[in-house]
Amino acid sequence: MSARTSSPFAERMLRIERALSRELAGLSFGAPVTHVYDPLVYAWKPHAAFVRRYARGPVRVLFLGMNPGPFGMAQTGVPFGEVGAVRGFLGVEAPVAKPRREHPKRPIEGFACARSEVSGARVWGAIAAHYEKPESFFADAFVLNYCPLVFMEASGKNRTPGQLASEERATLFARCDAALVKLAALFAPRFVIGIGRFAADRARAALPDGAAKFGEILHPSPASPAANRGWAAQAHAQLRALGVCDLAPQRRA
Repeated sequence: MSARTSSPFAERMLRIERALSRELAGLSFGAPVTHVYDPLVYAWKPHAAFVRRYARGPVRVLFLGMNPGPFGMAQTGVPFGEVGAVRGFLGVEAPVAKPRREHPKRPIEGFACARSEVSGARVWGAIAAHYEKPESFFADAFVLNYCPLVFMEASGKNRTPGQLASEERATLFARCDAALVKLAALFAPRFVIGIGRFAADRARAALPDGAAKFGEILHPSPASPAANRGWAAQAHAQLRALGVCDLAPQRRA
């Protein structure tokens, strides 16, 4: 089976994600949220291409992000999907449509988006520095987002899932938790590592005791002063301390 051929495993993952997307489509969010994007709808083609290429079976490490960034997965459909990394390192590119209601200050340009998402560049950059080929990383690990939705205010400011109203959070989290349980059962990881505190907390809350060993690494957002002081080296040290893996740059012949 070639790396580009889909597998029953990948199709099971995509069915779980599509079901979650349909469930979330029925939710509504009040002020200050004015626009909600779901890249699992309008950026389904590159997302499915990513999953079909790299989701091959159970993994040792499942990395969990929070939700799409406006210049990452919101544009490419790939978790932490900075355009250059998705097109270059991951070798994924496919047409991207438009969300039903597009924010005038946050247009979806797909792979034509010229703005880099720092978080995504840091995550995939660190992986690319260690693994010469992405297949080597995905043989042992996978990257998911807990929530597939992007929330924006009238100004275009990003609003995280944790900043939603309590009733909205409860409904959203219940559905995302259920999907995460199914995905974790599918991937059967030894470690579930939250990329940032939010994702780590949601993994611990959603997954049963004993499902995996839980851990957390620093979120790579440039909004975090700590992340701007050598994020990759800090994430590497945290992963080594957890006994997970080594993402230090490799010497290559």
